[in-house]
Amino acid sequence: MSKLYSGAEIVFKCLEDQKVDHVFGYPGGAVLPIYDELKNHSSLKHILVRHEQGAGHAAEGYARSTGKPGVLLVTSGPGATNAVTALTDAYMDSVPLVCITGQVPTHLIGTDAFQECDTTGITRPCTKHNWLVKDVNDLSKTIHKAFEVATTGRPGPVLVDIPKDIQFQKTSYKKFKKQKKSNGKIHNQFTQKDINELIKLMSKASKPVFYTGGGVINSGPKASELLREVVSLTGFPITSTLQGLGAFPGNDNQFLGMLGMHGSYEANNAMYHCDLMINIGARFDDRITGKIDEFSPKSKKVHIDIDPSSINKNVKVGLPIVGDVAQVLSSTIKTIKKAKPNFAKSNKQKVSKWWEKIQEWRSIKSFDFVNSTDTIKPQYAVQRLYELTKNKDTYITTEVGQHQMWAAQHYKFDKPNRWMTSGGLGTMGYGLPAAVGVQVAHPNKLVIDIAGEASVLMTMQEMSTAVQYSLPIKIFILNNEYMGMVRQWQELLHGGRYSESYTDSLPDFVKLAESYKAVGLRAKKASELDEVINEMINNDKTVIADIWVDKEENCFPMIQSGSAHNEMLLSKEQEQDKKSAEKGKILV
Repeated sequence: MSKLYSGAEIVFKCLEDQKVDHVFGYPGGAVLPIYDELKNHSSLKHILVRHEQGAGHAAEGYARSTGKPGVLLVTSGPGATNAVTALTDAYMDSVPLVCITGQVPTHLIGTDAFQECDTTGITRPCTKHNWLVKDVNDLSKTIHKAFEVATTGRPGPVLVDIPKDIQFQKTSYKKFKKQKKSNGKIHNQFTQKDINELIKLMSKASKPVFYTGGGVINSGPKASELLREVVSLTGFPITSTLQGLGAFPGNDNQFLGMLGMHGSYEANNAMYHCDLMINIGARFDDRITGKIDEFSPKSKKVHIDIDPSSINKNVKVGLPIVGDVAQVLSSTIKTIKKAKPNFAKSNKQKVSKWWEKIQEWRSIKSFDFVNSTDTIKPQYAVQRLYELTKNKDTYITTEVGQHQMWAAQHYKFDKPNRWMTSGGLGTMGYGLPAAVGVQVAHPNKLVIDIAGEASVLMTMQEMSTAVQYSLPIKIFILNNEYMGMVRQWQELLHGGRYSESYTDSLPDFVKLAESYKAVGLRAKKASELDEVINEMINNDKTVIADIWVDKEENCFPMIQSGSAHNEMLLSKEQEQDKKSAEKGKILV
């Protein structure tokens, strides 16, 4: 007779079989049997967060920086509902999470019991799949299935809801047998005909552009290597969404910078005027397309994505290619080298005039700003942070707002999995707990949360988590005393009526850090900035650096909601440069 295990034991045996080394969680009544079992599993480290939302974001940071699924464990009722924001964030940004929730005993489900809620009902719209386990005999296969669903195809969050009585009940455990990855067979629906058609379009194009997204990074490090090879081979320009940064080196001459609402002038114009757009692992979301009927009107569009439901969802494309990015790019490169050995040379000549036009757009220098020797410009703060950390293997998280966009514009990533930010959902409070998760995964690396003072306060309690586990994360706050992006929109779109966007009664962040037994630093002048940054990155403790930046600085370029992506608002200085360039062109 095989040994019998309780449901709580089975949870841990499943996690161990799945090679899980860290779980982010917060105990409560409905998961106490699982927490009681934790002491018997020393190979798995539990990180006690201060809020279930923090557990979810920490698991996201862990997942995005490693490529492995993040795991969180929370109780029923408010424990589960507190995790919903993080689950939705992961769902929007395709992050693999496995969320295990406790539930009231099965006989109490539906009776409005204490800390009961319909967890599977609530999370159905924000998970790839979820399960309510009503039979202990189904528990192990359900958990293993959850890991499979979370990590195959387009990754995403899943949830397993386990009633308290199921955690006590006993059954035998069948060891998980790792199946051969079916990912390729199921999701690679493309054919050699598709690849040939793609290369045909590439050969004919005179104004091509690669449009890349987070799908490249989700495909794994090999995909990023192959992307670099295909861009070099073709000589085409390349741009990236917010989530795709790092898949291609940010300082490479072929990289046009990020595109979208706060993307570069050259990237957005290249997307608008191109005759061939090759979308690799991006969603055609509204931050990019702006106005669908005016989005890249004259281009033929190719969409490479592992998720067939994402293709033709927002923008109709001429050539859909369903498959894993790495597989598609590998086939493309092999076919080019075999069928068109002189492709690189001939193609680069063909697109030379296109590059001349791109250089014209580049001359606007849309990310430039007027610096100050007195106040600290937020863009300058990010630039100095980049210069002083670029030779380290640095991981960056952000909150959401102006600082997030400045980080994307001015911090140049040359590796994948080094940039963790909330894109699809735009979750304020994401960055600090995400940094906790990244630091747990990479204990000896430099992890920095580029933050705004309003956003970081939403999950500031996770400082306690960082200090408890001796996680030397660095919180680099661009403090303008405003909800910066809200203030910017109010200035530009609402007649300067700053309704409730000023943050009064802010804490002293230096003293706040010290109250957590962390290190607090401050820079008020540009001359103090480098010293503070160096002190921050060289300190082996958790640090908050409070950087007082210009309160009225706006983030440009900017595309207003509902505008076409070639209709960009520039700063006054950039507008003058643009007019000068256009005037000069006319005179010639």
